[in-house]
Amino acid sequence: MEYSQSRKLLWPVVLAVLVLTSAAINVTGTSARATLALISTAPLPSVYTPSTTYTLSVNGTAVPINGYTGYDYAQFSMGSGIAQIVVKKLNGTNVGKALISPMKLGIQATLSHDTATFTLPGPQYLIVKLDDQRQIVITADPAETEQLASSGTGTFNVTSPPYRADSSRGSVTTKAVQDALNDASTFGSQPGHAAGIVYIPRGVYMVGNLELKSNTSVYLEAGAVLRVVPDKSLYRTTDAHKNSQNRDLTWWIYTAFGSRNIKLFGRGTLDGNGMAATKAGFGMNILVPIATSNFTLDGLTIRESASWAVIPVRSNTLQFTNMKIFNRFDMSEDDGIDVIESQNVTVQRGIGISLDDPYSTKSYTKTSGDITVNWPGNPEEVKNVKFDDVISWTVCYGFKVGQGVGDNQDNITFQNSVVYDSAVAIGIDHRAYQAAMTNVTFSNIDIEHIDNGNAGNRTWLAFTIEDQANDGAGPISGIQVKQINIRDRGTTAGKLTGFSATSNISKVLFDSIKMPGSTTYATTLTEMNITNQQFVTGVTIKPTPSNQ
Repeated sequence: MEYSQSRKLLWPVVLAVLVLTSAAINVTGTSARATLALISTAPLPSVYTPSTTYTLSVNGTAVPINGYTGYDYAQFSMGSGIAQIVVKKLNGTNVGKALISPMKLGIQATLSHDTATFTLPGPQYLIVKLDDQRQIVITADPAETEQLASSGTGTFNVTSPPYRADSSRGSVTTKAVQDALNDASTFGSQPGHAAGIVYIPRGVYMVGNLELKSNTSVYLEAGAVLRVVPDKSLYRTTDAHKNSQNRDLTWWIYTAFGSRNIKLFGRGTLDGNGMAATKAGFGMNILVPIATSNFTLDGLTIRESASWAVIPVRSNTLQFTNMKIFNRFDMSEDDGIDVIESQNVTVQRGIGISLDDPYSTKSYTKTSGDITVNWPGNPEEVKNVKFDDVISWTVCYGFKVGQGVGDNQDNITFQNSVVYDSAVAIGIDHRAYQAAMTNVTFSNIDIEHIDNGNAGNRTWLAFTIEDQANDGAGPISGIQVKQINIRDRGTTAGKLTGFSATSNISKVLFDSIKMPGSTTYATTLTEMNITNQQFVTGVTIKPTPSNQ
């Protein structure tokens, strides 16, 4: 994305500390001299409640903690250097144990009285648990490289004239924000112009549906929140109806059909206010890039959806980076991001937390109905989708392809990622329709906990084919499961269960699978606890015993 010289990058105006000297700091047990990073954060938005469990400081800067339902979370950005993190228990008791995930990072805390201190060598998303307290999710993002001036040619600040959006959550301010979006698109669509920038300063904005048009960039400053109002009359609740929830849905923030070159970035939050919305009789998909191309999201938090949170639909060339999805564990069907009938999609460096599947792909048929009735065009394949360097925490599937396979799904990869907790860590669920699923790869996955159960499953792997739609079933072929470190295999058998001799699972490679407590790689399906098998052919296991 090109920007004119008038859009100069500024130093962060949020709370910050810069330590210019070097200090002796213990980094994962090794003494080293390193420069402390510049830390940027923002005050807790007025609609959120501070944690009653912990306080947090990073390089001496107090970082506010959001006391959310089910877990706490804290957010900051950091420049080059290290981050010395101090987590303190508010109940005053001594810390006996600190568990820090991802475990593969090997971060060890120093415990002293009611605090745990540890060091991050760079930006990272963590889940920390002290003793029997709730978890705190700590998201350290890279410093913003595109923090923009709040005004200037091609920049449309929603709080400035003529928009004057209410940032105090005192009134619904949909029109002001939408007018700024429209003006930015008009500017960005003129020959020789870069995309128009909608600048959303810190504050809480209560808004209805928003449409994103071509050649628009939307910047949410740290501490900026767009929030759903629990009033069904303010929303287009005819966008979809979720039969399984018996609930009308709205596409809260969506792209214009046929749009292109849209970007959302910054460190702000899109808040679905899901529990309040459901009590008001509707649900929402928070972000719907639909029938669009060249779409980018970088750095935003997606919070509390009352249905699938982020759903790219019939779109191509999309990038989601540094995306935090914070959903609740007491609301069903609150998937994180479902890539639906889209191509060339990358989801990179993120964390997804929800009761339902945080990361998955899906496709449908022309007659599927339900949520698909207002999608433009015809069903499309899912192709060339990559999930890279993400953390999943869920009651259901950590990483999943399916359930619906109404059009072909091909070349889907989950790599370099962590399942913090789940019922099924990695799964392929060809539950409905007849299309083919091919070339799916799970590579370099670390599986930490399988503490939950879902549909009779509590296992590290389940690949299944069913005929839930009663219209036939389809095949799965060309699956690679490589470099998987399993710390918890679960309590039920792993599954490789096809549907029939023709709708079967074929050409499956297992390579370098390490089971809990083992110092060598598994060489048989039995060693992997994958003993539930039917209609499966062409299984290859590497390394062979002689190669270990």
